[in-house]
Amino acid sequence: MHLRCVVLDDYQNAATGLADWSPLGDTVEVVSLREHLGGEDELAAALATADIVVTLRERVPFPASLLARLPRLKLLIASGMRNTVIDYAAARAHGITVCGTASSSTPPVELTWALLLSLARGIVEEANSLRDGGPWQQTVGADLHGRTLGLLGLGRIGSRVAQVGLAFGMRVTAWSENLTKERADEVGVQRATSKEELLTTGDFVSVHLALGDRTRGLLGPAELALLKPTAYLINTSRAAIVDQDALLTALHEGRIAGAGLDVFDTEPLPADHPLRTAPRLLATPHLGYVSRANYTTYYGQAVENIQAYLAGSPVRQLP
Repeated sequence: MHLRCVVLDDYQNAATGLADWSPLGDTVEVVSLREHLGGEDELAAALATADIVVTLRERVPFPASLLARLPRLKLLIASGMRNTVIDYAAARAHGITVCGTASSSTPPVELTWALLLSLARGIVEEANSLRDGGPWQQTVGADLHGRTLGLLGLGRIGSRVAQVGLAFGMRVTAWSENLTKERADEVGVQRATSKEELLTTGDFVSVHLALGDRTRGLLGPAELALLKPTAYLINTSRAAIVDQDALLTALHEGRIAGAGLDVFDTEPLPADHPLRTAPRLLATPHLGYVSRANYTTYYGQAVENIQAYLAGSPVRQLP
């Protein structure tokens, strides 16, 4: 038996370098694609001969229409144990097994603080000016000690972001629809009585919520208008939680001090997208999960998933 495995969105060509695929022997041919395939026709053509597909996070949707065009596909592996862009019912109907992998909460926590600190101290602007021979010291940094960090969400990632904020001597508040005082006390933060209270009091507001019907568009024009003009907004969670047009307006009009984004409605971000040139914005190309440890886990467990599937005992099945 000879199977073909296609790894999607392997931008850094990391899949084969950070995992040992040799246990699969000659049974599975592994092909990694470095370029993003955006359209369904393009995907259907590239995956027509694939028996196994490894997809990165939620970059590529697998709706029923695409799955119906992949007659050879038998195993679909997603990194992480949550994926909202795979039609699981259609996968089952076509006899496709869907599996996930573990993931670490550390990389998005670290990137959240990288964005927040870079914004607060003007790191990118100052570093570029120094390199280009520009003025010596242009910005005045925003202090963290004694300031308020507002967290939308206090789950696995949000609670770790909170711990760092407390270590900086910040006052940390948190809110979500289901957040209890007991949970807030457990983490050592204050529970905001409402979303509005968190937004109006936060000097730095960071989003750490899962995307769903209740959180889609959670921060729209009215909510962003509640932020202080000196406040910074960080989103390393899901783009659709923040109204993109409303955020662009707030940035262009100077109604907030700045924003740090790692997630976007369209990824990769088109070259002419207005976010690429928005003022007061520090943006990174969805690096929250991109780390050596995470990739080693993703691809290492992808190999394990393939082995288990071939042995007739699939593991980490989704949903």
